[in-house]
Amino acid sequence: MVSPTVVLVHGAFADSASFAPVTRLLLDRGFRVQVPAVPNRSLLGDSAYIRSVVEEIDGPVLLVGHSYGGAVITVAGVAENVVGLVYLSGYALDEGESLGQLQGGFPDSDLAANLIYTPFPVDGGEPGTDVSVNIDAFPEIFAAGVDREVAEVLAVSQRPLAALAFGEPAPIAAWKVKPAWGVVSAADRTINPDVERFGYERGGFRSVIELDAPHLVMRSHPDEVVTVITDAIADLG
Repeated sequence: MVSPTVVLVHGAFADSASFAPVTRLLLDRGFRVQVPAVPNRSLLGDSAYIRSVVEEIDGPVLLVGHSYGGAVITVAGVAENVVGLVYLSGYALDEGESLGQLQGGFPDSDLAANLIYTPFPVDGGEPGTDVSVNIDAFPEIFAAGVDREVAEVLAVSQRPLAALAFGEPAPIAAWKVKPAWGVVSAADRTINPDVERFGYERGGFRSVIELDAPHLVMRSHPDEVVTVITDAIADLG
């Protein structure tokens, strides 16, 4: 099989730059990489957008989703040219399940008490609600393990997630028909690591590894993340 293009899908409260260390390593090794900006407006809309990006790529695609990006690739991953899914500290939703439902089965992480809710205008409708992380708490809870000065920049440039996304059920679960790999961040303070473990085990993923890593595992442990991605590509043959 032709080596797939690796599409890196960021999560909530982050942007494409969150994958910068992994992107650099993959490019240096000769892989084709795309890191699209996720709108973070709704699970269905975000998934449709990422699927549209994927379907414009000539050849096979390996989707890599971090955090909320895991939920996005769960839906977008049914695109015909997607050959595999890699979850990093991610939500592996089941068909008909929402982020809120999956999280609700486990104790809250430290993130829950540090979320900020802000209205934003919607054309022709009721205002929406943006969810973001308290800027002061962001370095320790969301960006633990990242250089403090970098974490402070990430905190003030975070990309909020519309509250709508938390309640939308996934209409389909791509891991049921595509091979998947998972990374559990055992020191995660943003997502309860048991949420990650549960989703991966339920999905019967080909391989699951645990790292003593915080939520932004692709910034704190880029070499290990790249190894998971390249091992998945090798496994696909």
